Amino acid sequence: MHRLGLIRRFTAAIAATTAFVAVFAGHAAAEPATIDWNTATQQLRKAAIGNPAAEQAVDRLLASGQVATQVAVPAQPFQIPAQSDIGRGDGPGVYGSGVALGYDGLRFGFFGGPGTIAPDQTGAKLQVLWINLSNGRSGTEVLSEHNDATVDTTIRTRPVETGGGLIVGAVYGTLLHRWPVPVSDANPDGFQYKLATISVPSFGSIYN
Repeated sequence: MHRLGLIRRFTAAIAATTAFVAVFAGHAAAEPATIDWNTATQQLRKAAIGNPAAEQAVDRLLASGQVATQVAVPAQPFQIPAQSDIGRGDGPGVYGSGVALGYDGLRFGFFGGPGTIAPDQTGAKLQVLWINLSNGRSGTEVLSEHNDATVDTTIRTRPVETGGGLIVGAVYGTLLHRWPVPVSDANPDGFQYKLATISVPSFGSIYN
């Protein structure tokens, strides 16, 4: 099982004063609030220092110029969807979205096509970079848990100990998809496979 690796810690005081626009009074029942998206993204960029793949992913996010202001609660999709070399349909473009799941502890996930997500992700590596702006915790986690028997267009992390508060995250990397085709020498298991590379990560903020 993949172990959580902390990349960089920030003090809660600095994170709270630079990132919060509103004060939260409760847990999932709190009223939706807004966030300084540019500041939050810059904080996430600092958390990526030392992880070249994460640094490049956040740089692409910053270059995209996409912003959103609403803060979600688990479980909801991230506010900014990912873009990839596959996209939806026949070409690159909007692809899928990160998501925060709260049914058995906080998990990060990703959903989207084409086809379904392959149970065996050998050769692919989808990750989430996250930082809790309330307590300074940060880390990366691999999205590796997938079960065709439940929802075969999603993949998830293990439960992540982020602590409570305002969390921002970006999902980046590669993901292997598959869809059924006639059995042949080229497709002996009856599936065709395609590797998607995320060009602009899915990005969102949640209140845990």
